[in-house]
This record gives sequence, C-alpha cells and structure tokens, in this order.
Amino acid sequence: MSASLRSIEGQDEAGILREVQSALLGLRFGSVEITVHNGQVVQIERKEKFRLQQPAGKQA
Repeated sequence: MSASLRSIEGQDEAGILREVQSALLGLRFGSVEITVHNGQVVQIERKEKFRLQQPAGKQA
C-alpha cells in the first residue's frame, strides 16, 4: 500500500499511516473510517462485515 499525508502539525505521519494500513490488513468486506478534529487524526475505526452462506438446498 502506498499513501502520503500532508504534514499534520504535532502528529507522526508515519505512525498514522501504519495504523491505517493495520486497519486495512486482512479486511475483505467493510470500511475504515478516519476521524479528524481541528486538523488532527483522533480516531481510526474499522468495521468488518461477515456474510454467512446459507446451506445448499435450504430456503429461509
């Protein structure tokens, strides 16, 4: 994964990118949300979905 951030005052850019990359690692279905307040990344949230397959021949 390749990404770049503008300089964020008082924050470790490489650390933020590592956290985002970690949140994306192994994610097959879902989303990663980055919350910013006053120009500072304050939260990285990972939401993952798991879809359960219905056994063949069965109807719900």
